[in-house]
Amino acid sequence: MAEMVTSRLLVNGEEHEVLHPVHHTLLEVLRERLGLTGTKHGCELGECGACTVLVDGEPVLACLLLAVDAEGTAIETVESLAREGELHPLQRTFADLGAAQCGYCTPGILMSARHLLEQNPDPDTAAVKEALSGNICRCTGYWKIIEAVKWAGGILRGDETARPPAAAFFGESTEEEGGHHV
Repeated sequence: MAEMVTSRLLVNGEEHEVLHPVHHTLLEVLRERLGLTGTKHGCELGECGACTVLVDGEPVLACLLLAVDAEGTAIETVESLAREGELHPLQRTFADLGAAQCGYCTPGILMSARHLLEQNPDPDTAAVKEALSGNICRCTGYWKIIEAVKWAGGILRGDETARPPAAAFFGESTEEEGGHHV
């Protein structure tokens, strides 16, 4: 039988005392003990980014962090994005552009994108690609994801001209990407 420990975790602004096996990762505790299933099990090797959460404002792969090592930090999961029934601009732009297909990778991408936009509210395509380089999506061609992140940045800045070209809504790549999927 595994040794049990109690961790005090601050998750999405709420304090939790969680009894769990000492070897459980933050991913396991978030999903199995706290019921926050937005953070996804992917590769569990730190290679896919599906489990990305923010720890003290920085993107962290929850599958690689033991829950006991997360004590004393502020943890934010994808569930923290929507506020009072209102979707975060990233969630809205992803939905409006169809940037998520199966959606499994989307929570991790959203959290990485949130961090980017907090650091750089007006990222160019290269900055978005760099910020999301640790997140693998097997369904999309990535360009709608990039457009959605850039558009969300515009919304957060109050720039209504940041809306992507109409082609982005109909599955065509933008001129900036040379007519090819990214």
